[in-house]
Amino acid sequence: MTWTKEWKPLAAILTVFVAIYYLPVDWLQETERVENALWEALHLARWYAREHVLLCLVPAFFIAGAVGVFVSQAAVMKYLGPKANKGLAYGVASVSGSILAVCSCTILPLFAGIYRMGAGLGPACAFLYSGPAINILAIVLTAAVLGPQMGIARAVGAVSFSVIIGLFMHLFFRKEELEKVAAAAAMPEPDVKRPLWQNALFFASMVGILVFANWGKPVDPTGLWQSIYVSKWMVTGLFALGLAIILVLWFKVKPWQMVAVAAPTLVLALLLPDHPELAFVAATIGLTVLLTAGRDDDGELEEWFDTSWDFAKKILPLLFWGVLIAGALLGRPDHEGLIPSQWIANLVGGNSFWANLFASVVGAFMYFATLTEVPILQGLIGAGMGKGPALALLLAGPALSLPNMLVIRSVMGTKKTVVFVLLVIGMATISGLIYGAIF
Repeated sequence: MTWTKEWKPLAAILTVFVAIYYLPVDWLQETERVENALWEALHLARWYAREHVLLCLVPAFFIAGAVGVFVSQAAVMKYLGPKANKGLAYGVASVSGSILAVCSCTILPLFAGIYRMGAGLGPACAFLYSGPAINILAIVLTAAVLGPQMGIARAVGAVSFSVIIGLFMHLFFRKEELEKVAAAAAMPEPDVKRPLWQNALFFASMVGILVFANWGKPVDPTGLWQSIYVSKWMVTGLFALGLAIILVLWFKVKPWQMVAVAAPTLVLALLLPDHPELAFVAATIGLTVLLTAGRDDDGELEEWFDTSWDFAKKILPLLFWGVLIAGALLGRPDHEGLIPSQWIANLVGGNSFWANLFASVVGAFMYFATLTEVPILQGLIGAGMGKGPALALLLAGPALSLPNMLVIRSVMGTKKTVVFVLLVIGMATISGLIYGAIF
């Protein structure tokens, strides 16, 4: 028997045995935490389905599918590939990620799309981190609620993290990156069916729908952010109109087909303005029928849907299982799961190494919807959380979550996922220590 092959099942058996051996059954039974954890898992899953699937993930899947079909691998390799100019590659990755301003789960289909198209591991990871972390509205909210020092520290940390983490990922796996370059060099140059400016407008229309449909309500009821929030559905509708025109002019969709898709969406939006998700459902069904039934000569539309659906069926199950587990363990804001929130508050007081590390780990595994991390931290700080651990959680939390990790592993493998997660946790811990020592 070779122990090099058997250590994994042995470790799994020992882990399960120790967990069962020390299982606090009496404590769980007395406090009814198992029942509460079950309900919290279901509550979080329902909330996630209502708030994120229709408005966040559905547009993200269509964008990811479009990347796989309409963006040439040569273009991805030129701007984001392992041999691309480092300043350009990481600049494009961090800026494009920050413009999206999405949560840690919505960024996943987009990350998977550019990574599978040949983007270098470093720029792809910079994009993966920057999307949820460099959220302008969240940073402004952090400064308003937790103070300008915390807001500035979060902004500086998030921007620098995206580049540093990307560079470290490229350094650690540079051998595999060189193999990717060699494989891409052997592939023939694909034909360009439409000019760059047309593709740019096409993607801009879809990104606009994703960004403005999910624009969060700011704390300050006045100013630019509030003005955008008040008119967000009008702006979203304009981007949707632009997408419809583009599909008719450049993608050979017949005008009557587009009218048939747009009419139910418009009617629902006008009749039920307080339920925009219904209009999104109608638009999604209409676009799905259009892409699958309204075939064009080149088969591009059907391929677009097939690629989008491939991302959806691989990512959605992992996300929902991850949300259920996260809800059972940590619950929701003001609702406890298996792990009492008071335990967490007690462990993140002061500015010790362990307090910052614990805050980073909890933030990395807990699921934070966009902007919800600020009120959660406000409550934890009120319960005695130190400023350093608070920043550590801010830098690790929005960019990672348990559902996020499960999907990342399916895209780039266990080893790369572990290194990426450890880099985020380690840098968040160090940043928290430095910030806590200064302030």
